[in-house]
Amino acid sequence: MVIRAIVADDQTVVRTGFVNLLSTQGDIEVVGEAGDGAEAVGLVAQRRPDIALLDIRMPRMDGIRAARTIVNDTAGATKVLMLTTFSLDEYVFDALAAGASGFLLKDATFPELLHAVRLVAAGKAMLAPDITKRLIEEFSRRRPSHLPVPDLGSLTARESEVLLLIAQGLSNTEITQRLTVTDHTVKTHINRLFAKLGLRDRAQAVIVAYEMGLVTPGSRRPD
Repeated sequence: MVIRAIVADDQTVVRTGFVNLLSTQGDIEVVGEAGDGAEAVGLVAQRRPDIALLDIRMPRMDGIRAARTIVNDTAGATKVLMLTTFSLDEYVFDALAAGASGFLLKDATFPELLHAVRLVAAGKAMLAPDITKRLIEEFSRRRPSHLPVPDLGSLTARESEVLLLIAQGLSNTEITQRLTVTDHTVKTHINRLFAKLGLRDRAQAVIVAYEMGLVTPGSRRPD
């Protein structure tokens, strides 16, 4: 399956660099590029890509507004990967609420770029542990969640445990090993807790876990 992508960045050199790198891959097709958020929204409407890579700071319409519009207009069919210069860019917190599924630093390596695009296009959240912990801790300190407060009482004990492990940055494989269950079982727990809490992806799951006090800023990832 070929991943159809668009790239939006007002810096031509940066945008061209991302486009050229992605175009070297047989499973990724760049179907458009834009110099601002408004152009990106238009491209998505015309070409319906699987993923949109959006710079956060752009003229006319910034990446946050573009992300929110794209996610809403496509009902989440087009995933959004935000491009940012700083791992703690203040706008990253707004991007979470806007529906972005991941974040990528502009100085990321080529393998990191490809991994992020493939992961987000597959419907997963790009929450690298080295960025996630700082992002969510700062988010929980500075900004209220834009998500409705869920009822954690609807979760089973095991689903609550899985939510906690997700918030601590563990992958499905790591959760499988920690709980000594099959990968299928972990996926079932995740799908059920997402459905019960009305969550779209792991990014929202992490925010909810912090908002509900399951994890607190500064808490450590389990060994």
